[in-house]
Parts: sequence; structure tokens; C-alpha cells
Amino acid sequence: MNQEARESFTRFVESRSAVLVRTAYALTGDQHAAEELLQNALVKTAARWRHVHGSPEAYVRRAMYNEQVGRWRRSRRETAVAAPPEVAQPDRSGEVAERLALRHALAALPARKRAVLVLRYFEDLSETEVAQIMGCSVGTVRSQTHKALARLRELAPSSEHAGGRT
Repeated sequence: MNQEARESFTRFVESRSAVLVRTAYALTGDQHAAEELLQNALVKTAARWRHVHGSPEAYVRRAMYNEQVGRWRRSRRETAVAAPPEVAQPDRSGEVAERLALRHALAALPARKRAVLVLRYFEDLSETEVAQIMGCSVGTVRSQTHKALARLRELAPSSEHAGGRT
């Protein structure tokens, strides 16, 4: 590059680099990466400066865009991040399906059996407390609980929660 071209290029860089680094930042989202992107684009532009006619800023923007697209393509393999990503969570869709099946099975029970199970296992009440609430004997609560759990196992056989506590 001759002296005149060098001075012309230097004037261009001094006058437009602030605007160009903002464009580079918009492309990269990181200040250091933006500065590196602009520097690489300016190196390429300097090598072709004699052939750059019209709008050198458009030429540099195009060089930055092309460089960044190349980075995106290369970075698909691995991305460096400041903090490690969240730990992947296991697929829990099976649990949701199981809960829905159990919910439907519970809704299919007769009201008295459903009430016994809700009071015993959801409200965590003792057999005596359930008997008092339902106005029956403790033996009736036990037999209703046994029958309700057996029916629940029939309606939702895959549910490990259908067994409840005994």
C-alpha cells in the first residue's frame, strides 16, 4: 500500500471505527469479540484498499458480516460461556402421565371410597380421625381403604403410587 492509500485508510479508520465497532457489537453481543471482528475486517479491507471504491464503510460492514457468519458456523460445535449451563433435567413426562392416570382412577371411585383415600393419604389423618369425620367405625375405614386401594390398582395398574400406605 502506498503512502497516499495508507493515509486515506488511516483517516477512514479514525473517522468511522466508533460506528463500525457498534455494528460489530450488534453482530457479536460481546465487546471483546466486536473489537476482534472489526480488527479482522479492517485487516482484510486494508489488503484490498486500492480496490475499494464507492463506500468503504459498506465494504467493511460486509467483511464483518461474512466473518461473523463464519464464526457462527464454526461455533455450532462448541460455545464458550462465562457460567456453566444449567444441568439437564430428566424427562418427567412419564410422571405427568402417571399422575393423570391416577387422578382419573381416583375420580372413578365411588364418593365414600374416594373420601377415605383423600382423608387418609392426602390429609394424612389417622384411621380414628377419618372414622370420626365420616361417622363410621375404624373397622369400616380400614375395609373401605383396603377396597378403595384395590380398585385404584385395577383402574391405574401402572401407578406405583396407587399402593399408598397401609
